[in-house]
Amino acid sequence: MQINANPLLQEMQSLRGAITPSNGSSMDSIIRPNLTQQVNNTSGADFGQLLSQAVGHVSGLQQTSSNLATRLDMGDSTVTLSDTVIAREKSGVAFEATVQVRNKLVEAYKEIMSMPV
Repeated sequence: MQINANPLLQEMQSLRGAITPSNGSSMDSIIRPNLTQQVNNTSGADFGQLLSQAVGHVSGLQQTSSNLATRLDMGDSTVTLSDTVIAREKSGVAFEATVQVRNKLVEAYKEIMSMPV
């Protein structure tokens, strides 16, 4: 097995050229580089909207599950036990995933807030 290191070496050299200051630059620009960047949001939605949609989806799954369970309890012949159990499991998994995302967000927030300025 032969590994070709040429593309990796070329990429490293181009990155070195990008971070190496030119001869005419001052030390101030080396110490404090321009950190502002434009982030392109391809979906057109911000994080808050995406999170709100995800929570709404989980809520919808829970309502559907509850509705199926109620209809099964009332004797609706169009609702099967397997459909009800599957809906309940889907809502449970979605809720657990949402809780895990929330926990990670809180953990990241605490970590960011504890960073020195």
